[in-house]
Amino acid sequence: MIFFKRQRPAQPRETADRGERLDPHRLDMRLLQNGAVTLYYKHAILTEDAAWFEQAGYTAYVLDAARWTTPADFHAEAKRVLGFPDYYGGNLAAWVDCLGDLSVPQDGGVVIQLRHYDVFARAQPQLAHTILDSIESASRKALISGRRLLALVQSDDPRIRFERVGALPVTWNPREWLDSDRGLRPAS
Repeated sequence: MIFFKRQRPAQPRETADRGERLDPHRLDMRLLQNGAVTLYYKHAILTEDAAWFEQAGYTAYVLDAARWTTPADFHAEAKRVLGFPDYYGGNLAAWVDCLGDLSVPQDGGVVIQLRHYDVFARAQPQLAHTILDSIESASRKALISGRRLLALVQSDDPRIRFERVGALPVTWNPREWLDSDRGLRPAS
């Protein structure tokens, strides 16, 4: 008679920094499965998720796109809120460089909230997309060293859509995935 060893179920991967196990059910892990950039419509859901990130030790930055109509408007607030250096050039190349140099702590990570992003996306659609694309790329680079960078993008337009960023689609958060979760009815 041959006895086979029962295999243990696979355990979550250990992180390189502290040896703690990453729970795939954590909010950050669930969001990162679909990319670093996630859409939000309902302020209450964004507030709950932002509180989770704070509790998990993330550094949070909140940018309000409601009054951004020009690239200069975006760059001025990004420089101020993210604490970019005085030599920040206020252009896409400077944004990408400084975003890549953003201090992302090993414990937790960084979460950037972009509120009312639909306003900016209407005024500057190409730049709005490029900003999300650059966040996705910076996040992927941070993940290589075990650091997490995410963007929570709030829109007052429940129909907003973006082209793929970092070759990934920009998706709705799990609790607003369905159109009905955002108060929209199915198309007739």
